Amino acid sequence: MVIITDTPIDPTSAYGLLSKGTSGSIVLHYAVVKQDAGNSAPTACIDYRFDAGAIEELEAISAELRQQWQLEDVLLIRREGCLGVGEIISLAAASSPNSEDAFSACRHGIARLKKMSTVHKREKFVE
Repeated sequence: MVIITDTPIDPTSAYGLLSKGTSGSIVLHYAVVKQDAGNSAPTACIDYRFDAGAIEELEAISAELRQQWQLEDVLLIRREGCLGVGEIISLAAASSPNSEDAFSACRHGIARLKKMSTVHKREKFVE
């Protein structure tokens, strides 16, 4: 399942969205807005916007993960809007009968979410 939302990502709800009937391992990774991104001023928020085709790009990432690893389910969520420090930006999750595939797929999913071509971000700093 893939989701783009403008509402906060709820960790408990996200876990409930994953199929896990045959899985012995579930890995969830949340990316969050950090206060100090190495710039001259602290981050106030990061504004995320998506082009048309973002859902299709997420679906392609999900299909890629399913093709490379033995997975029961994949969940990719991206958040849209101006997100403050500590807010969840995205979620990559994988359920699998084995932990190696779940961890590998989740790690790869995280990397792919960071490189999405249909996402535009603009960081705003505390003045």
